[in-house]
Amino acid sequence: MYLVCGEALFDFFSEDDAGGRASQVNFQAIAGGSPFNVAVGLRRLGVDAALFAGLSTDYLGRRLRQVLHDEGVNPDYLLDVPAPTTLAMVALGADGVPQYSFRGEGCADRQLHLADLPELDSRVRGLHVGSFSLVVQPVADTLLALVRRERGRRLISLDPNVRLNPAPDLEQWRQRIETLAALADLIKVSDEDLHLLYPDREPRDVIEGWLRHHCQLVFLTRGAEGATVFSRAHGHWSAPAVPIKMADTVGAGDTFQAALIAWLTERQLDSLEAVARLSREQIEQMLRFAIHAAALTCGKTGPDLPYRHQLN
Repeated sequence: MYLVCGEALFDFFSEDDAGGRASQVNFQAIAGGSPFNVAVGLRRLGVDAALFAGLSTDYLGRRLRQVLHDEGVNPDYLLDVPAPTTLAMVALGADGVPQYSFRGEGCADRQLHLADLPELDSRVRGLHVGSFSLVVQPVADTLLALVRRERGRRLISLDPNVRLNPAPDLEQWRQRIETLAALADLIKVSDEDLHLLYPDREPRDVIEGWLRHHCQLVFLTRGAEGATVFSRAHGHWSAPAVPIKMADTVGAGDTFQAALIAWLTERQLDSLEAVARLSREQIEQMLRFAIHAAALTCGKTGPDLPYRHQLN
C-alpha cells in the first residue's frame, strides 16, 4: 500500500453563464487537491492506497470522504477536523492550463499536527508528499517529520507542485523543497515548477544537484514537449508526449505521479533497493507508461484520472 500525504479540497471551475448576467456566476465543484488526486489515481490503476489528511466535518468534507470510499482509498489515516474544507477557484486559460486561487487559511487539510503522526506497519510500502501541504503550517512540519522518520525504511516520492496563491513566499518553497529533495528516492517535477523556483538556473543543474543526495530518479514533465528522466545510474533522456485532443491539463501531473508509482508496484519494484537497480530499459518503460496515462487525463475535462484497463 502507498500512503499519500497532503491536502484534500474542492476545485470550483467557473462555467459560461448562458444568461450573461453579471450578478450570476455558475461553478462546477470537483473533489481534488494534488495528493487527493494521486491517491485516487493509484486506486484506479490498481494499487492499494491510503490518504493521510485532515478532512472537514462539514458537508464538503463528508463528500470528500465519500469519494475516497467510493474509489476504494483506505480510510485508516484520515482525520476528522472541525474546520472548513479548502476551496480552490480554478480558471482555465485558452491553452487549457489552470490558474488557481485558494480559500484555505485555517482549513481542515492544514490542521495535521505532530501528535497526529501515524504509526505505519508493513503494509505501507512507500510515502508520497507534494503540493502546498509542504509549506503551509502546521501540516508542513508534520509531513516533514514523517518523511524524516521513514527515510530509508520505505520508498519516498516527492512532487513540488508549486502553488503560490496559498503560499506566496518563494524562498520558503525553495528551502522546503531542497530539504525534501535530499530525503526523497523519486521526484517528479514540472518545468513550470522549476522555472518558478529557480528562474536563473538550468533545470538540468537543479536536478543533478538533487541526484547528488539520496534520490535515484527525477522525472521532468514538459507539457506538450513530453518528459525527461534523469537517472543517477543511467544519465538522462527524453520521450515525446502522446498526441491527443486537449481538453485541459488539470490532474495531468497527478496522473503522471500515480502512474510512476503504479508501474513500480505492479512489478514489485517499489522498494529502495529495487529502484536503485532499475535498468535503463525499465526506466524507459516507466516513463512512457506515465506519459500515456497523463495524456488520457488531458483528453478529459477536470481531474478525471484513468483506469488501468485504459492503459493496456
